[in-house]
Amino acid sequence: ALPPNQSDNAFRVKRVNMYSRPHLKDTPLALDVLDVGSGLGVFPHAMKQAGWNVTALDPDSRQAQHARNVVGVSAIHADFMTAQNLPKFSLVTFNKVLEHVREPISMLARARPILKPGGICYVELPDGEAAIEDPEGAAREEFTIDHPHVFSAASMALLAQRSGFRVDFMERIREPSTKYTLYTFLTAAPK
Repeated sequence: ALPPNQSDNAFRVKRVNMYSRPHLKDTPLALDVLDVGSGLGVFPHAMKQAGWNVTALDPDSRQAQHARNVVGVSAIHADFMTAQNLPKFSLVTFNKVLEHVREPISMLARARPILKPGGICYVELPDGEAAIEDPEGAAREEFTIDHPHVFSAASMALLAQRSGFRVDFMERIREPSTKYTLYTFLTAAPK
């Protein structure tokens, strides 16, 4: 319900569209996206409004049901790491998800086989390196107890490489919510 200039999600959708649409326009890929860890479905809703065919995946059955019944997108109730027979997508997104899991390398690597050839992976993480320089420092949201990992630009690049991806573009930003964020667009690294 925030005005677009105050919404992290509005800027997120704009970033994804600005990068992905030109990247995918010369390929036979459809604008289909799997959003891993969709939560309340704000991002899937905004992507649907932007013309994408969205599938939300969440381990919480209530969130998956909400995505289906309220947001109006396809939804999968599953643990991404053990989900079977996932279809392939042109875009797989992890919005502030990988800092919450014990093995982010394994989770990101799991996205590679479900990407269509030429597909893109979008990853967004709290930027611990930038946040620690803030006067609030370690008290900031980027360092909460439910984040077993803290990332920097260098560790984000290493995460991508160890997961079988290459970084096509990375940027650090300060979001309207004041969160320090790293985002990156990844493509599968040659084997």
